[in-house]
Amino acid sequence: MEEKKEFKKDQKRKDNKKPFKKAPTKTLDEIIVETKAVVKVTKGGRQRRFQAVVLVGDKKGLVGLGTGKAAEVSEAVKKARQDANKNVVRIPIIDGRTIPHEVVGGKGATRVIIKPAKEGTGLIAGGAVRSVLEIAGYRDITSKSLGSRKKINVARATISALQSLKTAEQVAEARGKSVEEILG
Repeated sequence: MEEKKEFKKDQKRKDNKKPFKKAPTKTLDEIIVETKAVVKVTKGGRQRRFQAVVLVGDKKGLVGLGTGKAAEVSEAVKKARQDANKNVVRIPIIDGRTIPHEVVGGKGATRVIIKPAKEGTGLIAGGAVRSVLEIAGYRDITSKSLGSRKKINVARATISALQSLKTAEQVAEARGKSVEEILG
């Protein structure tokens, strides 16, 4: 009778099979931002495919954006979901509802301004900005989109803005001061 061996995560097996992977522990919510038909013109005619843009998040500070292309819409959405799960980032949420300070993010010709708001204000945002903020878990924010209105660029600009946020603790640590000295 053969002896069973214990393998650590990502350890190669001697029989050249793939390493053991851990199953994902939590599932993320998803929002389909956009699906559209795209066409590639070739010598033989037009090749029609579909592109999907998907956001994933847990409404507690995790958010990811992904894109996918395929011959069928459902396959494109599946690919986009997988891409979004690979690109998940953690962003700060203050008091479980807003951001610590005003921030501007950009992607291409798109600019997005995001400002914190008082409790009870709600999400004052439209289109892809609203989708990103909802899936991230924010409840009180005002925003403005400037420049190009392409949904994917607006979503990327919003995530870029959220990634550049710094909490009071992070600023205090970087400056070598206490949080009370930073806040005044």
